[in-house]
Amino acid sequence: MDHVHSFEDIKPGARLRGLDPAGVAEVVQVAKFGPDALNLVFRVDGRVGERLVYRGEEIGFEFLEAGRTYAFDADGGLLRLASEAYRIRLAYLFDPYLAVSASQIEALPHQITAVYGEMLPRQPLRFLLADDPGAGKTIMAGLLIKELMIRGDLERCLIVAPGGLVEQWQDEMSEKFGLAFEILTRDQIEASITGNPFVDKSRLILRLDMAARSDELKAKLQAAPDWDLVICDEAHRMAASYFGGEVKETQRHKLGKLLGTRTRNLLLMSATPHNGKEADFQLFMGLLDADRFEGRFREGVHKADVSDMMRRLTKEELYRFDGTPLFPERRAYTASYSLSPAEADLYQAVTTYVREEMNRADRTGDDKRRMNVGFALQILQRRLASSPAAIHRSLERRRKRLEERLREERLMRQGGTVPLAKAPDLPTYDPDDIEEVPSEEAEAAEEQILDQATAAQTLAELEAEIAILADLEDRALRLKLSGQDAKWRELESILDEPMMLDQATGLLRKILIFTEPRDTLEYLQQKITARIGDPAAVVVIHGGIAREARRAAIAAFNSDPVVRVMIANDAAGEGVNLQRGAHLMVNYDLPWNPNRLEQRFGRIHRIGQTEVCHLWNLCAVNTREGEVYRRLLEKLEEARAALGGKVYDVLGELFEGHALRDLLVDAIRYGDRPEKKAELFRKVDGAVDVDAIEKLVAERKLTSEGMDPHAVSEIREQMERAQARRLQPHFIGAFFREAFTMLGGRIAEREKGRFEITRVPSILKERDRLIGRSDPVLDRYARITFEKNLIAGQPQAELVAPGHPLLEAIVDVVLERFQPLLVQGGVLVDEADTGNETRLLLYLEHAIRDGRTGRSGEPRTVSQRLQFTFLKEDGSAVDGGQAPYLDYRPITADERKLVSDAITAPWLSGQVESRALGYAIQSLVPQHLEEVKTRRIVEIDKVEREVRARLTREINYWDVRAARLREEERAGKDQRINAQNAEATAARLVERLHKRQAELDRERQISALPPVLKGAALVIPTGLLKARAPEVPPPEAKPDGFAEDPVARAMFEKLAMEAVMAAERMLGNEPRDVSAEKKGYDIESRDPRAGHLRFIEVKGRHADGRDVIVTKNEILASLNAPEAFVLAIVQVDSGFAREPVYVRQFFKRELGFAETAVVFNVNDLLSLGAGPG
Repeated sequence: MDHVHSFEDIKPGARLRGLDPAGVAEVVQVAKFGPDALNLVFRVDGRVGERLVYRGEEIGFEFLEAGRTYAFDADGGLLRLASEAYRIRLAYLFDPYLAVSASQIEALPHQITAVYGEMLPRQPLRFLLADDPGAGKTIMAGLLIKELMIRGDLERCLIVAPGGLVEQWQDEMSEKFGLAFEILTRDQIEASITGNPFVDKSRLILRLDMAARSDELKAKLQAAPDWDLVICDEAHRMAASYFGGEVKETQRHKLGKLLGTRTRNLLLMSATPHNGKEADFQLFMGLLDADRFEGRFREGVHKADVSDMMRRLTKEELYRFDGTPLFPERRAYTASYSLSPAEADLYQAVTTYVREEMNRADRTGDDKRRMNVGFALQILQRRLASSPAAIHRSLERRRKRLEERLREERLMRQGGTVPLAKAPDLPTYDPDDIEEVPSEEAEAAEEQILDQATAAQTLAELEAEIAILADLEDRALRLKLSGQDAKWRELESILDEPMMLDQATGLLRKILIFTEPRDTLEYLQQKITARIGDPAAVVVIHGGIAREARRAAIAAFNSDPVVRVMIANDAAGEGVNLQRGAHLMVNYDLPWNPNRLEQRFGRIHRIGQTEVCHLWNLCAVNTREGEVYRRLLEKLEEARAALGGKVYDVLGELFEGHALRDLLVDAIRYGDRPEKKAELFRKVDGAVDVDAIEKLVAERKLTSEGMDPHAVSEIREQMERAQARRLQPHFIGAFFREAFTMLGGRIAEREKGRFEITRVPSILKERDRLIGRSDPVLDRYARITFEKNLIAGQPQAELVAPGHPLLEAIVDVVLERFQPLLVQGGVLVDEADTGNETRLLLYLEHAIRDGRTGRSGEPRTVSQRLQFTFLKEDGSAVDGGQAPYLDYRPITADERKLVSDAITAPWLSGQVESRALGYAIQSLVPQHLEEVKTRRIVEIDKVEREVRARLTREINYWDVRAARLREEERAGKDQRINAQNAEATAARLVERLHKRQAELDRERQISALPPVLKGAALVIPTGLLKARAPEVPPPEAKPDGFAEDPVARAMFEKLAMEAVMAAERMLGNEPRDVSAEKKGYDIESRDPRAGHLRFIEVKGRHADGRDVIVTKNEILASLNAPEAFVLAIVQVDSGFAREPVYVRQFFKRELGFAETAVVFNVNDLLSLGAGPG
């Protein structure tokens, strides 16, 4: 500094350090208040600030020369480290599928499109993910959580799931994504520090019914801070329905509504969102956007357009990356058997009893009793169809319970015609409610109804009923003892089919058998064990089995070669995955709820199943309900032949409500009348009609786009491109090892790619406490790794990737200490550039916002970018690629002296910053803004159209209704609601429409924030250093194949590029020159037959050349995509290019952070390579 600056020097244009903690401030405007006070408006780090300055305070300021922001005196090594830390902090801008490489999963195309195509771009997110069962919805949820966390968009996350699935969620989140979630328990609520667990914990899993039933928990949710993301699994349980024109809200639905108001992002997941009733579906979608689905459907039967709020793909539409279907084919067979005369006899007798009792229950006129007796008799009929053991045990238990009741009644009174005392209180139970998975409670409720519900109203009637039961029980016992069982024989013949034997091993293939009653399950367990001769070969699952035992049974069936058979009832429903164990399945008992057929099939027909799945349905020919069911199965088979496997997906909806059960009950009651039987068959034919199914499948899609193979190949190409430049593992590993040791950590490689951390420096642990993240930094780590395929081993390693607390802490500390170096600027040397033109590397960050504000009142950023750009002296600019600073080394003190004039050149002391920002504002920002606008405006327009149409219709309806009610009031009529209420409703809706409109308008105000120059580095070409170096090269040196002369070099490169492009076309590939985009390779070539991309880095050399330099970015691209990366060496001889030589996998070790390039001997490389073909 030449003269001391004074208070008077603070004027517009002055640049001061110390005025604002964020960095160098440029004064924009000065207002004087008397001689000793100024009000300054200044710009710093892209934002505008304002403060008062009094005389005397200027002593603390450092005045910078006008326009000379960059001293270029920062340490080059630390500058590279800080730059990389800054890039890792914004890693998702460079690696579009970051969470995929930071998680232990192999993502599938439909999972990638759901998370990266549908959900991440929508902020705030209100979405329904409705892919078929088995599509891996948990994986998609985990990816979304992980990705939002890495972006700093997610602190608080709540997952709501049915009780049976919470542990599975916890396991998957921790095993696959390294995310620790706690399951909320009663004890936690008691022990909560604040008394509100939703305040203490930021990552929770909540049992759906525990929350839905508890007003206290709902109140605590209401009182806790908002969540960033709430995920509801099996969300169809939160549905509501219309009942007699009124909305029947369930507790679960109320919970869903509450959660929607307490979170920024809401994701519902359900494989069966649509129960076939459009009105109910709209109530359900109202959980996501109440304005769009306000009120009832008034005109006709519209379908709401929900394509921008949900995605549904059926199994048949899911593909792998190689274009093959994700799910194998599935086939079902009907295995018909005939009852023996003795069995037919018992069937006749029991069915007669069931029919007469049903008729008697109808005559009592008591609805609740009629329902209960109906259920009891249906259960009895199903036990009859199930097995001799089950019907005998059920009749015996029913007789005993009714006899007990008879004894009690006799004690209370004399005489047989007196009506019985009040019937016992029975649980409300519906055996076909798909929700009621047969747990302990459900099984108990079923038994209780079966044993106690009776239509008898007097002692005499009760006695008569007991006599009939005793006779039936006696027949059932005789049948059981005779050992006749046509159904078991049919199962035996299935087990004898050649398909059941594994040709390779001669063992019985694994098979899954579904039954309903526990008695049948135990009966089959004995029979099959006796047949195989080894009790260990059979495992069972039913509601009464503890969770641990159930897990063990599943694991044994999937993995233990001794276990051949699993017998289960519908307790093996949601969340039981058996696709690794079996592809064969038998329905020993057919479910009366068709949805359950698909649920059961889904146990083996899910992701990971490689074989064609076979299912046998056992069905009795000569029983009434059997005939109807058999007709249904035949029609389904016809439809499958025409339409493929998607038939199974819509089973539940073919019969709206409980229609199938009603058909079966009708068959039992009236099936002996021929005209009734014909009518039942007609109903089945009508429901399972090919056209009806086509229509349903189309509706069920709700959204139009499928995953066609073309879309799949496009995603695959994007992922292959992303793979070549992903940060995990190599960029992150090199940065981590360098920064960690520099901060004083101790890390040692124990096995290849696996490290032990023996000491974590205290600064990182302190840092962690300051930030207060949910996951702590530990004192030491037994093993860490950067590659997910190296996690397994002894001891198991932790994957250090973005989102890992240790990496986050290091990035924080490095940025805190060294980010100012970026603004100071440093000098780097480009070893590969033999020219003599210096270039200025700029770090430009720019963001796009809309009119909404975040929690703390600052504008909401909807999109952000960080770009590296080179500026030349002539003002031209070129793209710098992903991480250009890694290819350059720090300059040494001696070299700095050689080029000191270049560092202080006038073009650098001029308006560097304004030139850089000018370039960004003219070319980078407009393109970014355009991309965001085109995407967002379309989405916003659609929401606005839907909301306006819906709310306007509702408002008009209530206005008209209010007017009509007014007239009726004048006429003195009584109404259910008065005119005033109707008017208030209309006014409330108008208010809501205005509010939502204003919100949408704010979302529409998409504008660019001014770009910010985050840093700069001056890059000196090695050619300039050599030109000025004092020593004279020894005379015998030959050119080392790097043409010294940049012009000749450019010609070699051009000839080489042309040669490789031609070679690729000869191979039938489609090459594209991407050298200007600085991706770490020069050509991207698509192989249209295999559908894969390859990435080619071209090196053109003089035929006598010795060396080839490969830069760090090029080497890391080759390590990231070892199969796809090719180093093409082209030797140029007297102006002609020889045939290119392709070298693959030429480099195996990890690069140190300080290394910028590797020099190879041309002949070594040529010996590894081969011709392009």
